[in-house]
Amino acid sequence: MRLNSLTRRGLLAASAALAGTSSAHAEAARLRLYWWGATDRAERTNKTSALYMQQHPDIAIVGETVGWGDYWTRLATQAAGRNLPDLIQMDYGYIYEYARRKALLPLDGFVGKQLDLSGFTPSSIEGGKVDGKIYGISLGLNSTSLVYDREAFAKFGIGPLEWPVTWAEFARRAAAFTKAANKPGYFASSDAGGSGPALDVWLAERGKLMFTADGKFGGDAADMSEWFSYWQDMRVAGGCVPPDAQALDKADIDSSMLTLGKAAVAWANSNQLVGYQALNKAKLDLAMYPAGAPGTKSGQYLKPSQLMSLASTTKSPDEAAKLLSFFVADVEAGKILSVERGIPGSKAVRTAIDPNLDPLGKRMSSYIAEISDRVRDLPPPPPKGAGEVLAMLLRTNETVGFKRATTADAAKSFVREVGEILARA
Repeated sequence: MRLNSLTRRGLLAASAALAGTSSAHAEAARLRLYWWGATDRAERTNKTSALYMQQHPDIAIVGETVGWGDYWTRLATQAAGRNLPDLIQMDYGYIYEYARRKALLPLDGFVGKQLDLSGFTPSSIEGGKVDGKIYGISLGLNSTSLVYDREAFAKFGIGPLEWPVTWAEFARRAAAFTKAANKPGYFASSDAGGSGPALDVWLAERGKLMFTADGKFGGDAADMSEWFSYWQDMRVAGGCVPPDAQALDKADIDSSMLTLGKAAVAWANSNQLVGYQALNKAKLDLAMYPAGAPGTKSGQYLKPSQLMSLASTTKSPDEAAKLLSFFVADVEAGKILSVERGIPGSKAVRTAIDPNLDPLGKRMSSYIAEISDRVRDLPPPPPKGAGEVLAMLLRTNETVGFKRATTADAAKSFVREVGEILARA
């Protein structure tokens, strides 16, 4: 696990600040903070932690960060060893699983004391609740989005990906883009056949839920055969990168096909525009995922972004809750974090940062405003075992991409194994 440079500086600063204090404060409280994300997020998180330590010299914050691709495996290992970090960046797709395994600490008892949620609306808090209790506070609001090189599309005579571009039309434009670009190793889109959020949107636009309220998979073999066929057809037509290229993507911004210069479109989240732009020379823009039938709502939804949770094993729950409050509700912290993780839930933070948002921040904010009337309601929470299902989706899509299974056989196998995963979870 990588400890960022703030760890050493923080511990040294805390030790120096504590020199000569009474025995009751002879040793700094040490809080581990764990998150996923790209370089820009790490820099913002480190600066926020440094500000907190400056204001609270009796606290030492140890920052730990890895990419999304390794994040959940490592967190599961830590949970099994009862070695969880004190503060954990949590996703809506995993919070129910970790809360119900009693790995997370309910936050209700801290509200109004160590934890300030006075600027949050009830709906912005609801996304972090499990079985009626608060287990996570959102660091921002976002939605799925295509992050793409809009100018490249214009350069090659391809229309912008403005909603409602259908799935069929997206495939047509993607193939035309790649042909027009005529650049070896460069394609319109990354391969999102293994993306859970993309499949979730696609199923919703067909009137189905990826995960139903009773914890079952909402699609069937016919749905999955059509899904895997869509992406196989994209590969054949040249609309998306081939499987050997997609295999380089470790589910983080740094290794994405867009950042590596292999594609003009990344299937991402709206808050990731900041991270993508920091690593890409081309001016990037946001667009919604493809649309379903004309006149219907998008399968997207407004999502509580990067929830912050406390581990049930923390030895300093009060101090951890205060640090969590600083990240989600402090105005000065909000100015540092800005909208990189999404639009802040705290009204006071939003009011403070809105006038000074750069063009990227303004675009992310306007994107959320644009799509708010087009998206569906927040779906039921993913069931226990959802993470394993998402990993299987990625593997199955790779199997199809490398032609080790037909789309029909892969679909049947996927649905069968998903049923087994969710039944035993």
